[in-house]
Amino acid sequence: MIKIAIYGKGGIGKSTCTANLAAAFAMLGKRVIQIGCDPKADSTINLLGGIPVMPVMNYLREHDDEPDDINEISKIGFGNILCIETGGPTPGLGCAGRGIINTFSLLEELELFETYKPDVVLYDVLGDVVCGGFAAPIREGYASQVLIVTSGEKMALYAANNINSAVKNFEDRSYARVRGIIMNRRSVENEEEKVRAFADGAGLEIVADIPRSNDIIKYEDMGKTVIEGDPNCETAKCFFALAQRLIDEDNENE
Repeated sequence: MIKIAIYGKGGIGKSTCTANLAAAFAMLGKRVIQIGCDPKADSTINLLGGIPVMPVMNYLREHDDEPDDINEISKIGFGNILCIETGGPTPGLGCAGRGIINTFSLLEELELFETYKPDVVLYDVLGDVVCGGFAAPIREGYASQVLIVTSGEKMALYAANNINSAVKNFEDRSYARVRGIIMNRRSVENEEEKVRAFADGAGLEIVADIPRSNDIIKYEDMGKTVIEGDPNCETAKCFFALAQRLIDEDNENE
């Protein structure tokens, strides 16, 4: 099973990259689960035609009992992708990281992975925090690999470096490892040189180069990924290439 946690600076395009990668995997015949680990609960919205799924934490606040079935806290989206959002506490109250931990515990109780039997699980994780609940996706066997999304912007690279350092600090605990960098271009001057310099210095590979494109905005306005909107466009081809590469690597490791 391919199990990937996707991290990066807030607003860098993690959810866009995660949803498009999930859609690419699905189009390549894989059974996919995407779990959004952010209180905003908008990771999967473009797999669901712009209509959000009820976040797990919202469900728990609104019901006296925990759900008996995974269908109560999930929706099937494009490509039969199972979409789940952890959500978070009431704004200003509680800890968002605790919401992730509670959600993962509930998913275990519901035997999500045993029941759904996915080929691919993607976790879209809030911002550049890799501690407490936000580290949950990379520990205890949930994810085995980390992809870091960055552009050539200074703060995005700063966050990428922090994430890489944090994940390396967990290596002796058999946590996930950083597989590589997704360069999500923002038309920054000398962007490729800056990202490549960071990747080389960190000993990481740039596994995908996503062009800055109006296609993403165009189809997100329709509640779609570019994979659904135009699978033949340049941006979609980049996500297909990354998905196929990860599939091939997983097959080689079996």
